[in-house]
Amino acid sequence: MESTRNRLIKLLNQEDNYISGQQLSDHLNISRTAVWKHMKELEKDGYEVEAVQRKGYRIIASPDKTSENTIHWGLSTSWIGHQLHHYEEVDSTQDIVHQLAKQGKPHGTVVVADEQIKGKGRMSRPWHSPKGKGIWMSILLRPELSPVQAPQITLLAATVLAKVITSQSQLIPFIKWPNDILINHKKVSGILTEMQAEHDQIQYVAIGIGINLNQSAEEIPVDIRHKASSLRAESKEEWNITSTIQEILKQFESTYDQYAAEGFNYVKEIWETYGYKIGEKVTISTMRRTWEATLVGIEPDGALIARDSEGKREKLYSAEIQWGEGGYDAK
Repeated sequence: MESTRNRLIKLLNQEDNYISGQQLSDHLNISRTAVWKHMKELEKDGYEVEAVQRKGYRIIASPDKTSENTIHWGLSTSWIGHQLHHYEEVDSTQDIVHQLAKQGKPHGTVVVADEQIKGKGRMSRPWHSPKGKGIWMSILLRPELSPVQAPQITLLAATVLAKVITSQSQLIPFIKWPNDILINHKKVSGILTEMQAEHDQIQYVAIGIGINLNQSAEEIPVDIRHKASSLRAESKEEWNITSTIQEILKQFESTYDQYAAEGFNYVKEIWETYGYKIGEKVTISTMRRTWEATLVGIEPDGALIARDSEGKREKLYSAEIQWGEGGYDAK
């Protein structure tokens, strides 16, 4: 159930002029005193509310900060983000979303934090998540899929981030298999997918998204500066955290809905247009051998397809790949 506050924000956002307290009361089925209290709460969050007798209310300025209210303000989605939890500081948004999933929170619930103390990436690698410098977010999904299809959600999320970066800047993003977003061969974003499942049905999926947004080049930790960057460092422009979150949620919903309607081929085609080194030669090492191969694309189960010099195709689930930039990358 959508909260009264969110419904109020949507009503105010639809109106260019004043909307009367009585109209808000009727739409929201609450008293005019309750409307006034909600307006005061918006003011505490940094909104500038103008109230004029016989005319009503209007918002004349929005706060320059991230919160549940500011994310909902202007968020035009049907199901994602309607339940949204914002925190100034958490250990990990993934931890929170797992807790919410076990409490029965619905498909599309979102957790956003200004800062993560124990941010994590794939293989439990730490993710540096400084306050106000990036997007640290997790999304709860309850897809009607089998567990073997879960990698498709990870690949889908990567295409969403690539499309958002493309639409919001002149940058050219690539997706390094399976889900790292690269700009100029440096990682700016990663995705962590975790799930709870029975043998034939996913109970829920937690999609963790970390994006280095507004760090300067000097603010990237020294030990990873050769292989990591931020959107600001690459674009030379400041990024608005709230509007970027809104665009990600909007793009995620539309992409997910189309995936649900059309199947994985829709995601596969997009992923391969952004795929890092697709169509190029790399050096691959597994437990059995090391060889040169051309990367071809991806399979529905998340495997990377490589073709050797004799034209034989091989599906890779785990390998070390020498990408040609930054040395070997364990998978």
